[in-house]
Amino acid sequence: MGDRPRILDLFCGAGGAAMGLHRAGFEVVGVDIEPQKNYPFEFHQADAMTYPLEGFDAYWASPPCQGFSPASLVHRNRGKVYPNLLPGTRERLTATGFPFVIENVPGAPLHAALRLCGTQFGLGVFRHRLFECSVLIPSVVHSKHDGRIGDGKYFSIAGGAGRWKSWGTVHRNISKGTAAEWRQAMGIEWMTRKELTQAIPPAYSEHIGRHLLRALASQATKGSAPSRPGR
Repeated sequence: MGDRPRILDLFCGAGGAAMGLHRAGFEVVGVDIEPQKNYPFEFHQADAMTYPLEGFDAYWASPPCQGFSPASLVHRNRGKVYPNLLPGTRERLTATGFPFVIENVPGAPLHAALRLCGTQFGLGVFRHRLFECSVLIPSVVHSKHDGRIGDGKYFSIAGGAGRWKSWGTVHRNISKGTAAEWRQAMGIEWMTRKELTQAIPPAYSEHIGRHLLRALASQATKGSAPSRPGR
């Protein structure tokens, strides 16, 4: 697999997951349908649902979450329909035979999903996210939150500047924070405020990435790793 196994980062955004995977030990290649000028690694602007999957040892995918996120509930209640790319993404990645991770928000229909929170990594966000992993990834101890959003210790990185609390068709912003505070809370230094709202903390993907690497090494030792054409 060379010095660094290659991982394809689909629906990559500005690279929150990518940075964690890089820190874990992967060579990362990102794909997104939108331009991502701040993506920190090799990037290709393309449709993640049709981008060729050959030449990689593992896959990470973060399909759009608007169909499941509380932040878009008001729009769904008004009849807006968001595409659900999870089934198609899962089908494509499963067919490769290589390890993969699909990330999304709580409420998304992921299989046997690992749930992570920023407090598990000493971050200034809760930022709960789900991860469907094709290999076993251990969880991290999740203690009771010792604060709340808006208390100065924790921020919610969403919308214009904070956490969107939903009831009925009303959304109310209840958390403020500067872009610098958001970056510190997320453990991300290079993103704009808008990019931060779409990102996950690199600590999440670094944790998962380290265990993905162990799974790849174990497969290689046992001789059970599928062949990887295209490199």
